[in-house]
Amino acid sequence: MEFKIDHKSPVPLHAQVEDLLRELIKKEEYRDGKILPGEVELAKKLAISRSTVRQAVKKLVFEGLLIRKKRMGTKVAPEPVSSKSNNWLSFSQEMKLRGIPIKNFELHLSWVPADEELAKFFEIKKGREVLKMERLRGRPNEPFVYFISFFHPRVELTGNEDFTRPLYEMLEKEHSVIAFLSKEEISATAAGEFIGSKLQIEEGSPVLFRKRFVFDQGERPIEYNLGYYKADSFLYTVESTR
Repeated sequence: MEFKIDHKSPVPLHAQVEDLLRELIKKEEYRDGKILPGEVELAKKLAISRSTVRQAVKKLVFEGLLIRKKRMGTKVAPEPVSSKSNNWLSFSQEMKLRGIPIKNFELHLSWVPADEELAKFFEIKKGREVLKMERLRGRPNEPFVYFISFFHPRVELTGNEDFTRPLYEMLEKEHSVIAFLSKEEISATAAGEFIGSKLQIEEGSPVLFRKRFVFDQGERPIEYNLGYYKADSFLYTVESTR
């Protein structure tokens, strides 16, 4: 693509740069995560001031089309993943339904003593060991969600299962446990140092925090799930009928 604007045009320079950037971010290489040319480089190629380029970039950042990070540069904002509250599926099923390829960046399993909150939810004694699963997941080029799941001992997971498979499909086929009901709590929060490092965002950046409580057909608790979503990569929608 040719970096060129018309200095004699009545169209303001910053508006021409906006149009140029809108065309640039449609290119596959930039949609796949390639960093856009910097402000200094663009200003030099277009023979305009850096402030004019910055004005155009700020406009597209405001519109949610670009993401600008210190020391990392500017890149195209990924289309947010959408989750509808009336269509509960496992994460893998949601992504497959939307045609979004997902990569597992990390998977950690451990046995931990149930704290007071977990013991109350699972209706077990505080301190009883439960299986904890932590997963960092996202698009092939970057993670956007960190999950922490705890499972009721009744499920009889050993930790040797293939957790790369869709979770609820595995629970049903291997343990005859059917995930039937999901209750969720959604809130906005700031990323701490740990979550920030996992999602590759700065500490204090906004994240969507989702608690999911999963029950079987008898409404017995089977999973306590915490999800931390990168705010610019996830959109939660609610659809209601009357």
